[in-house]
Amino acid sequence: MRDTDDSTTETPTRRDTLKYGGALAAGTALAGCSELLGQSETDETPAEGTYSVSMEPMGSVAFDEVPERWAAYDGGYADMAVALGQADGLAGVGGADRYYTYVYDELPDVTVDRDVIEQYPEVRTKEEFYALESDVHLYDPQMLINWFDWDEDDVNEIASTVAPFVGNLIFRRSDDWHDYRYYTLYEAFEKVAEVFQARARYEAFSELHTEFIASIQERLPPTDERPDVFLTFEGADEPEAFSPYRLDDAGTSKKQWRDLGVHDALTGTGTDNLSTTNRGKLDYENLLEIDPDVLLIRGHERKSAAEFRDTVLDYMQSHPVGSELTAVQNGRVYRGGYLNQGPIHNLFLTERAAKQLFPDEFGAVTGDDQLFDRQAVADIINGDLTDD
Repeated sequence: MRDTDDSTTETPTRRDTLKYGGALAAGTALAGCSELLGQSETDETPAEGTYSVSMEPMGSVAFDEVPERWAAYDGGYADMAVALGQADGLAGVGGADRYYTYVYDELPDVTVDRDVIEQYPEVRTKEEFYALESDVHLYDPQMLINWFDWDEDDVNEIASTVAPFVGNLIFRRSDDWHDYRYYTLYEAFEKVAEVFQARARYEAFSELHTEFIASIQERLPPTDERPDVFLTFEGADEPEAFSPYRLDDAGTSKKQWRDLGVHDALTGTGTDNLSTTNRGKLDYENLLEIDPDVLLIRGHERKSAAEFRDTVLDYMQSHPVGSELTAVQNGRVYRGGYLNQGPIHNLFLTERAAKQLFPDEFGAVTGDDQLFDRQAVADIINGDLTDD
């Protein structure tokens, strides 16, 4: 626990212990463009009583105690922490608008404090990091540099005086500045489990996930009978132009579509993936040339399936060109899932995707069929398993 007795200032507090542990790791294994960023991902030998976690781009980070308070930039990393039983330690998030906590409502006795998220919904400045006093930041610091005008000195300052960074932007793989290692969803999840020393929960999730994906895949139709899918972003209820995503980008935001083995409708078109540098859009005439079997539109994750159909699909069905699309005529226009998914999100999104694409096999999206055991997931989160 934190030491709040001013009379014992000679004794290092838990805050000091974690801070010094992070600073110790930050000052070792120097290799790259600064004394902190760009360390090689090597396994440092920690001092007695400490442990280390190695993840690019920060490299090896040491902890003297398991972090209690944490902040995450996106919903994917926040979801990882929740999956590991750490919901009570949430201090704030960097992008609350893309952290979809409603999925937890379907899991018995799993909750996240929305008041905390609403109080600190955009933790992106040094002042906010100081105010939160987290024990670890589940952020890719290069994202802060490239998106929010930080520099390496800013990252080093927070890592050394507040708490270390552990994280890697993994939802897409199309940003030019990300020239270091990427991680799959479960590789990143394993790193976060190391941070929280929650190996047993991670392994239980990994086993459940593997069995779930296998159970889905064994029921899929032959590859040549699977649909051509166009994945896009357009948040308007009356869409007119569509930003493209490529399914062959191995980012975690498209994991469910790759696991379902669907065909990217943009294959062979020369269209690039949506990224920081590519903001190109396609209009209805462009879409009609592609004419996908299924159209998946991101930007509507606060809507239910019925609300989406009553707004977006309804508009497209009345559009003079959009109504000519095969997917629109067949009613095969769906929500495309969100960008930042962790292990819990992924279970729900994969279940939903299977129903969207193969309703004859898995049931309607609006139906009650459950493809994975909610209680089993809740049991892992709530600690029915003993962590190592």
